Amino acid sequence: MAVLSKIRQRSLLLILVIGFCLLAFIIGDIINSGGFGVSKEVGSVNGKDIMAQEFFQKVNDMQSRQQGQGVTTTAASNAVWNQEVDNILFAERFDKTGIRVGKEHVYNMYAQDPSVAQNPQFLNALGKFDKAKFNEFLVNMKTTNPAQYQMIERNVPLVEDMAKRQLYVTMLKAGFYTTDAEAKAKYKSESDKASFDYVYVPFTTINDDQVKVSDDEIIAFMKKNEKKYKSEASREIEFVKFDSKPSAADEAEMKSSINALLAPSVKYDEKTGKNDTIQGFGQLPAGDVAEFVAANSEMGLDTMFYSKERLPVEHAEQLFNLPVGGVFGPYIDNGYYKISRMMKKGGSVTASHILIGFQTRSKEEAKLKAEDLLKQVNANPGSFAQLAKDNSEDPGSKDTGGEYKDIVPGQMVPTFDKFIFNNPVGATGIVETQFGYHVIKVTGKSDAVKAVQLATVAQKIQASEKTTDEVFTKASKMEMDAETKPFADLAKQYGLTVNTANKVLANEEAIQGLGNNREIVKWAFNKDTKVGDVKKFDLPMGQGHVVARLKAVNEKGLLPLEEAKTVVLPILRNEKKAELIKKKMAGATLEEVAQKTGSSVATATDVTLAAPMIPNVGGEPKVVGKAFALAAGKTSGLIVGQTGVFMVRAKGVVAAPELPNYSAYTTRMKAESRGGVTNRISAVLKDKADIVDNRAEFN
Repeated sequence: MAVLSKIRQRSLLLILVIGFCLLAFIIGDIINSGGFGVSKEVGSVNGKDIMAQEFFQKVNDMQSRQQGQGVTTTAASNAVWNQEVDNILFAERFDKTGIRVGKEHVYNMYAQDPSVAQNPQFLNALGKFDKAKFNEFLVNMKTTNPAQYQMIERNVPLVEDMAKRQLYVTMLKAGFYTTDAEAKAKYKSESDKASFDYVYVPFTTINDDQVKVSDDEIIAFMKKNEKKYKSEASREIEFVKFDSKPSAADEAEMKSSINALLAPSVKYDEKTGKNDTIQGFGQLPAGDVAEFVAANSEMGLDTMFYSKERLPVEHAEQLFNLPVGGVFGPYIDNGYYKISRMMKKGGSVTASHILIGFQTRSKEEAKLKAEDLLKQVNANPGSFAQLAKDNSEDPGSKDTGGEYKDIVPGQMVPTFDKFIFNNPVGATGIVETQFGYHVIKVTGKSDAVKAVQLATVAQKIQASEKTTDEVFTKASKMEMDAETKPFADLAKQYGLTVNTANKVLANEEAIQGLGNNREIVKWAFNKDTKVGDVKKFDLPMGQGHVVARLKAVNEKGLLPLEEAKTVVLPILRNEKKAELIKKKMAGATLEEVAQKTGSSVATATDVTLAAPMIPNVGGEPKVVGKAFALAAGKTSGLIVGQTGVFMVRAKGVVAAPELPNYSAYTTRMKAESRGGVTNRISAVLKDKADIVDNRAEFN
């Protein structure tokens, strides 16, 4: 009792202690996650932090702007990351070079944007962009549309940055210069021609198993060339897929279910308290078909007309030739069981049109122009084709006088479609669509059936609950068994193929052979996941499951050994083969060497330094360079080339004639050197920068 009394006396203290501990735990978690105004960096560039809160806000903004385009969070994150890194690196260059931009530079950037520069309201009498008109537009917007003006103001720093980058790149390009001596050297490398005899012993004359290259030798070679063979942190994952596919029993059940829709059925009506008989799909009154389709199909009623060519290939003939009211099916099309009923059959119309869009002009201006053209057409019907060629903005028909032949119902947008099918041959008029104003003339009609309208009940063929449960059980069992049994043996037991995804990077979401699955990538890079760990993942849309195993962890540094073997191993192997071949190529002349090796003396004629290709061998710049350096009749020593070992005897070099000047080469080389600056500068800056990427810790 005394103990209980003391506990009661100190209950408030206990509550406060427990509460404090909980609060400390919560605050610690908030701090770690960047809450309460405490910022965490998602990475850094040359010591400048990229803050997580701002970064992910930009990611969200990008996804919002591109809503409906299927941009994933990972894709948006990668795009924003590249922008942020570029912005920091270029800002450093701007500061060092002292680049500044003003209002004129911003206007110049707008003038390069077609949506602004080609807008009629900003053009002067000569059709050129007028900065004064654009400035007036902005001044007016400040009072008439403050929200839009503020949005433009927020974008000014971005436009200024673009202007700075343009100036910086222009400065870099100006620094590339080609001298007359360089131009002359280029001319000679392309025009001087050497001919020579040679003996060639390919590396392929020695089998790969005759030379051994150890893993240590590969690693040592990469360390000597560390910059060339560096690699980001990556993972190797092996996995199997358990697909939730419908069984034969599932398909049979679905076929039976959709087949039943063809026969009358009885349904209880709660309102009347009686059973109603519902006619089968083929016996329904036409007016009830839409309701029937809505109640029984996974696809809505399609009112479009289709030519035979646009119907499912395997069943096109039967569907197209159905009588009105006739039914075909069940049939399988694109993963669905379907039954289709013929609703209507349609002929075709030939019509010509002139499109006047209002994307580059106001609607009022477009309408006035369309009305003027219609007057000209009505006054001179024979002028339509020429008027279309001169005025239509439809690239698909303007060169044919605006004509479209054999238009079937539903092929055109609704207002266009309605006009040509509801008016007689010879009728003209104007209709408005989302593309602009169309001046139309109906030039022909045909009653021959060219398209049909079908009502289709479609039900997706999918696995039953029983089947999906069985697949889930198998995948779960493999996940558990993999803790004690070899992954490959279990896959074989289930009749599955083991797929391997190599070099999976931390900020990727796509896995080779599997598609997008960010969860697997996150798991593979989780600090708690160890090599050999296995985990089951669910595929989206109930498609099944993946059982994945972390096969290897490759930290940032040199290329993973297995990957390096595909690149470095051939180099080292050929070096060893070259030593063996050189021992066989004994002799002072080509003929002696040829006799010793069982080779023959071959001739290369008119080879240039710019294109050092040896016939029937390939590119060999070192060999060709040696041939140019030798005096006529002189023989080289042994040369280790790209594909084998050579000995060369020079026959001579035919020098190209001197040119009066080399300005054409100077101009070309200058353009070539400057042309790649824009694409190269970002890569070069990133290569030299100290970039820390912590995004994998956040997503």
